Amino acid sequence: MKNSYTQKEQYYGDYLGLDKVLDAQFPESEARGVDAHDEMLFIIIHQAYELWFKQIMHELDSIINIFQSETINDNSASLQIAVHRTNRIVEIWKLLVAQIDVLETMTPMDFLDFRDLLAPASGFQSVQFRKLETKLGLKMQNRHEKRYYEHQLRPEHVSGIQELEGERSLIQLLEQWLERIPIWGAEYWTDFETPKDADPEVHPFWASYRHTFESGLLSAELAAISMADFDNLLLGKGEKTTRLSPASLQAALFITLYRDYPLMQMPYQLLSKWLEIDELMANWRYRHMSMVRRMIGMRVGTGGSSGANYLKGAMEKHHIFGDVTRITTYLIPRAKLPKLPSILEEKLRFTI
Repeated sequence: MKNSYTQKEQYYGDYLGLDKVLDAQFPESEARGVDAHDEMLFIIIHQAYELWFKQIMHELDSIINIFQSETINDNSASLQIAVHRTNRIVEIWKLLVAQIDVLETMTPMDFLDFRDLLAPASGFQSVQFRKLETKLGLKMQNRHEKRYYEHQLRPEHVSGIQELEGERSLIQLLEQWLERIPIWGAEYWTDFETPKDADPEVHPFWASYRHTFESGLLSAELAAISMADFDNLLLGKGEKTTRLSPASLQAALFITLYRDYPLMQMPYQLLSKWLEIDELMANWRYRHMSMVRRMIGMRVGTGGSSGANYLKGAMEKHHIFGDVTRITTYLIPRAKLPKLPSILEEKLRFTI
């Protein structure tokens, strides 16, 4: 059957909806007859943020969809796509951080020209950003000053965020993916040497690795680094103090240590990019906090939050991938890495 679809002739402005986009700025100062030139900059900067948040959500949803699969081939096109789109999110976050430079061309006096006209609106009320945090894995119970959410957001927006919490977040899916990485089977470790005093209840690799790590600590580090924390984080001994499981953190550390093997390179890129995003988001919050302090000092935010103090608390508490960052404490030099069994080495190489 012949395709009857006729392609519509496109016109630049129509295709991009520029009539709507460019007519979506309504400075309150103009409506009230107040001279506040920089309000237009303030509006456009924040509208641009929302557009980029929408693009990040578009990329994130596709990545989440990939990791919802029950089986993921770490050498497959789908994982390569996930890495590619994660890298795009990295570049967008770099742009979002840099965009603050433009906003900072506005002086505190420029901001005061229209600040009082904004209340009680606040960047805190960015529903897209709150949903983005939720999709990444930030739960309402772990948010800084969570009482603000009930007072500052509309009920339907709070409900939408809570509904998203019922879905599997990216951090949960990455945990599931890491736990499934098949490298710990007994068939791979039959000829692996372990220290004589190794704990028989601990996997041979981790018994050996623990010994190598501890013996390589400097005297000053011995006082600062508790091996009980190593046991808790990676071996699951003691009360759980992490969001991610010991099995997933073992896989994350193994990937980081042996990333030079071909089949570890793509998983390593994925993990390192999400750590970079976590860092960029913290940097964005820090830049925002510093700018707020410069603009309004210690005054409260237009939405009623504690202003810069709220932003400081969120920056410190809202890390999504903090558990993965913690494992860098337990890295050792390449020269000291335990030699992997030959059968596992072959598995981690590309086959021809």
